[in-house]
Amino acid sequence: MSSYKGHSIFALILSVMFFHSPLLIALTLIGANIPDFDHKFKKDNVYKLIILGLIVFISLYILKLPYFIGLIIVFLGVCFYFSEHRSFTHSIFGAVILTASVSLIIIWSFQLVIGLTNLKNYYFIMAILITLLSFLFLNNKVLMVFLPVFFISLFVLPTKNITYLEIVFSLFIGLFSHIVLDSFTPAGIKIFAPISSKKVYSNFGKVSVFILVALAIAYNVPLLFGLFGQYVNIL
Repeated sequence: MSSYKGHSIFALILSVMFFHSPLLIALTLIGANIPDFDHKFKKDNVYKLIILGLIVFISLYILKLPYFIGLIIVFLGVCFYFSEHRSFTHSIFGAVILTASVSLIIIWSFQLVIGLTNLKNYYFIMAILITLLSFLFLNNKVLMVFLPVFFISLFVLPTKNITYLEIVFSLFIGLFSHIVLDSFTPAGIKIFAPISSKKVYSNFGKVSVFILVALAIAYNVPLLFGLFGQYVNIL
């Protein structure tokens, strides 16, 4: 199975365990595909990311609007450009910084749209922003499946606005899932890069999977208690 397929499937399984919103599930999937932008064969996409960031920065600066979104996009591109494959972007520090950067892009873009328009459908705005993000980070083959499923789910599943904290959490789960899956490969991962070149392997992956499952159960405890309460009331 190709790398992007494996990471996408693993992220989807984890996201369904944690979340019940198509927005958060989509963010987890996108997060799982972000680290591999450090591949050499994706350098063209990195250049496009940097150019996009510069265009956004200059445009917002000229319009006297918050231009930090453009700077963060450029920062992401620079991180990928200088990172060796399965190094910084596949480390704990990389996962934290990439999560923070992408989260800021989404949150600041959301606030900018709200401030410039009269749109009150926050769910719709967030869905559009996530769609745009998917064009940046998802493989074209994944994108062809993702877009129709995502838009269908938006209409079929109950709508619920998501919080900024949930955005950060779902992206981190996706990014961390990528690291966990790569730890099962013979090459392992440099979990503390760039501070340390020490590698971890499948034992780290097994422990991480156990922790993620435990977190998913704990995360859903309020929901499980609610369902149990409804069941008791029916009886």
